[in-house]
Amino acid sequence: MIHDVAIIGSGVCGVNIARKLSSFKVKVAVLEKAIDVSFGTSKANSGIIHGAFHHNKKYLKTHLEMQGNLMFTQLQKELHFPFRRCGIIVAALNDEEMKTVELLYKQGLENKAAGIELCDKKRALELEPKLSHNVVGALYAPGGGIIEPYRFVFALKESAIKNGVEFFTNFKVSKACYRDSTWEIYSDNGESIKASYVVNSAGLFADEVSAIFGAEEYKITPRKGEYYLLDKLSISHPDKVIFPVPSKVSKGMLVIPTVEGTVLVGPTAEDIEDKNDFSTTKDKLDLILDMGKKIVPSLNENDVIASFAGLRPCLEEDFYIKASKIVPSFIHVAGIQSPGLTASPAIGVYVTELLKSQGLKLEENPAWDPYIEDRKRARELNSEEHDELIKDDPAWGNMVCRCENVSEAEIVQSIKQGHSTLDGIKYFTRAQMGRCQGGFCTYKIIKIIIRETGLNWNEISKHGNNSNVLTGEL
Repeated sequence: MIHDVAIIGSGVCGVNIARKLSSFKVKVAVLEKAIDVSFGTSKANSGIIHGAFHHNKKYLKTHLEMQGNLMFTQLQKELHFPFRRCGIIVAALNDEEMKTVELLYKQGLENKAAGIELCDKKRALELEPKLSHNVVGALYAPGGGIIEPYRFVFALKESAIKNGVEFFTNFKVSKACYRDSTWEIYSDNGESIKASYVVNSAGLFADEVSAIFGAEEYKITPRKGEYYLLDKLSISHPDKVIFPVPSKVSKGMLVIPTVEGTVLVGPTAEDIEDKNDFSTTKDKLDLILDMGKKIVPSLNENDVIASFAGLRPCLEEDFYIKASKIVPSFIHVAGIQSPGLTASPAIGVYVTELLKSQGLKLEENPAWDPYIEDRKRARELNSEEHDELIKDDPAWGNMVCRCENVSEAEIVQSIKQGHSTLDGIKYFTRAQMGRCQGGFCTYKIIKIIIRETGLNWNEISKHGNNSNVLTGEL
């Protein structure tokens, strides 16, 4: 079969593009080198829906950010992912920083950011009592918010599959050739897919994919951001996303309330060469806490339950979303760093229109259904609702993850949705994300995976790609 479109990469942009295309009568394939979707940049970022004030409106990314921000309310109704418009504050700690905040405010007004407000010290502390009392003023953007990015991608994937999109995981593109108006794309294990059009949404590896197809040459530079994750019980938990005043290369060390109640502090911003370097260092993590305490003094290292790093694909000052001028029927979606998560639904629309301009015939699919099932979560149920579920399925009464209140039934649901690794189950259910970081529930999850999938114990992995959890025998 020849697909109409092959999308390389199943991060938040690739899957948004796939879902948008699924609303038309086109055959779409998504090719992903990892074992699951959202295992690249999309799984390790700040999880912020930006407020359309950080960037000048001359950039494409600003327009896509503004459009994408407005799309999340309807998307949540359709896909039921964790999302909340908690608002964003940019806090100035001196008069010089306040001048920058005033510029951001004017930029936000030009971008028509909804409800944006310039605050004095009193108003800033009213909006966010966790702020340092050294604050002299702030910008407040009520349209900003927080999201679980991996749950968003999983929901997009489920919707896309429901509407006919095919996903091919463990498909690392190694070769491509164009003949008879068709691309033939080969994986490193010998599989091949044919498609009339190709969208390169490969994140950190978009430059390498472009080279494979003989398209434009460019270099993606990984920018590492290290984070601390704080326990739900932390007294430093803010109501709003708190930004410091940004620098030229970074929006600074943020203090971020997550949708599920933990707190993120970070990220750093360090350009590196290795696209697989997710290491963290004590020096950088100490820097994160020191900088974070300047805007939220109650931050405490004793609340830390995890640290991690994410890599942003840096290319140009703006997003690089263009049709290739060198090879036919090939679209670049590259350099999608911040505010890429916010812009991603709009990127789906933009790339669909770009494909149409390149000759892809788009006929609306009258059977398209944007809605997916709103699944129950044990932690969100009252006792009566929980008891009713247990009557029908006792697995709802077996709490596998005590920290996050995740039941066996939810683990099984995750596996049935195709998430058979520890990380895939973690991102789908939150099991292993609590205070003990999987110390008590991992072995239970492994047993359920073995039972439900038929995998052997030595085939269980953290995230595929030779990340086996158990090896050898006693």
